[in-house]
Parts: sequence; structure tokens; C-alpha cells
Amino acid sequence: MHDLTRGVVTLLGVGVAGFLIWIATQINDSSTGGYWAVYGIVAAAGLTMALTQLLGGWTKGGMPRLSANVFLLAFIPTLIAAGWVVVAHQPHPNWARNHVMSWSGDIGIVGLVHDLAEYVSVLAFGIGLVFGYSFDTSGPATQRPVGRRRAVADETPAAVDETVYTRDRTADGTPVSRDRQPVRS
Repeated sequence: MHDLTRGVVTLLGVGVAGFLIWIATQINDSSTGGYWAVYGIVAAAGLTMALTQLLGGWTKGGMPRLSANVFLLAFIPTLIAAGWVVVAHQPHPNWARNHVMSWSGDIGIVGLVHDLAEYVSVLAFGIGLVFGYSFDTSGPATQRPVGRRRAVADETPAAVDETVYTRDRTADGTPVSRDRQPVRS
């Protein structure tokens, strides 16, 4: 899969995400279970789009790993803010919905929560997308020597051109002695 270009993988991801969204439209979201199925699938479509960048060469090509900084500083706040609205708009009251709506009234954001009702699918997609951004790849593993070792230079250079003189040799090729020479500043 490493040989596929980012564009091709992104196109495939768009197809998969579109298919997931189409599946979500086939589910009745008037029950609480159907609601969570629909928006869970929409979130999976967002995750699919983020993973296309991971698999399509967006990063360094190593093994995928969870980036703790992105997870904690981006995904968790996104999950709280967008998840708040998603929970608040469940079709039937339950413990979670009742508490979220009560707390929204207490902190004065119930109007905002109601205004975002028609964008629940976008928020669910965004939750999946940002979760996917929490993954990154590390570069290929390199082996380093355990101790500090100095490389040994070859005693004879591989290609020596006899006609090239360095500044440490005289015109006839004899080495220049550096003993008793003034230090240049």
C-alpha cells in the first residue's frame, strides 16, 4: 500500500466514507439506538477520511501510533464539545440527555445547543475526523550503536590521484612539517 499515491488513497477513502454515509441514511434514527447507529457510522466516515492521509503517505511511513498530544489537546475537547450537542439531541429523553440539557441551561448555552441541532451529523463527522488525526506514524526504526564508538578511517584512500596536491605538501609532493611554524590568526 506504500506505493499508492496520496490522491488515490484519498479517493478510495472518499468512496468508503460516502458509502458509510449512504448506509447511515438507510437507518431510522427516530429511536435512541438508531440515532446512535446513524451518528456512529457518520463518525466512522470522518475517521475514514483521516486514516486515508495516514495510509496515503501523509506522514513518515512508519508504524501508526497514537499521538498523546493530539489526543489530549485536540480530540478530548472536540469530543466533549461536539459530543455534548450530539447527546443533547437524542430523540428520546434519558439520563444522559436530561443531564446535558439541564447543565446547558445552568451554564447558559441551551440556545446554542438548540441552534446546532441541524448540524449533529457534521459534528459527529468531525469527532471521527479529529480522532483519526490523533494517529501518526513514526519514522522507520534505525539501529544505533549502544556505546560511543569512533569510526576507524581507512588507512589508504580508495581512489588517490597522484597529481592532486594538498596544501600540506610541497610542489614535489613531500609532506610539509608543521613544527616551529607560527600560528596564524
